Amino acid sequence: MAKTGLPRILAVAGNVYLEILRDRLLYLVALFTLLMVAAAVLLPPIAAGTEHKIFLDLGLAAIHWLSGLVALLVGSGLINREVDKRTILVVLTKPVSRAEWVVGKHLGLAMVLVLLVGALGLVLLLLLILQGITFALSSLLWAIGFTALEAILLAAIALFFGSFTSSLLAMLMGLAVYLMGHLSQHLVNLARLSQDPGLTRISNFLYLVLPDLERLNLRNLAVYGPEVMPQGSVLISHGLYALAYTAMLLSLTSLIIYRRQF
Repeated sequence: MAKTGLPRILAVAGNVYLEILRDRLLYLVALFTLLMVAAAVLLPPIAAGTEHKIFLDLGLAAIHWLSGLVALLVGSGLINREVDKRTILVVLTKPVSRAEWVVGKHLGLAMVLVLLVGALGLVLLLLLILQGITFALSSLLWAIGFTALEAILLAAIALFFGSFTSSLLAMLMGLAVYLMGHLSQHLVNLARLSQDPGLTRISNFLYLVLPDLERLNLRNLAVYGPEVMPQGSVLISHGLYALAYTAMLLSLTSLIIYRRQF
């Protein structure tokens, strides 16, 4: 990327960032806080002494679900909103390339997602401390960080589908990729057990094409502490995998936008 394009990308990202924040998405932080406080009250009578682990697992899962939902909902409509309002015609008359526009859109949404995941993670951390729940801080931070990475990748997926289809269909397709991305490893294992060559080829193809989102799932490991966490080199490779897949999707999205007539 040329250095001269960075200010333009940041300008687009800043506009997207402020636009999304105006939609009051950060009210999700208040909703998350209320849900976790309710869980802290309701879990002890029914959890039979395991309420601390359940609370931590529930908190990490809620952060994952909320950030993923925002990534898919907002990302699927970022491009179509500009097309429907015809504001993209104004953008294209400015000295901003379509690739810079796509990257700026994603960067703005990524900034919101990092802010959202960070705020939810901070709320969870404070609630854990207030309740006296013991936890491994390093494992918790790794899990929250990889949740943010997954949300950023999901935003790129939603943006990709939104570049050539409607917002609703893009969201549904993104949700399907999300589900398959978390199940692809299990499908490969089931296909091997079935010993069906056709099913094995299909499952292997899906595993290669779709993002392996289970690489970014450290939530269960965070509950049991650092002794079950992967090695640092493995974590770095998984993080680079997510960033590389995101870059590939943004490149494909830019190519589609270049070929579209507005």
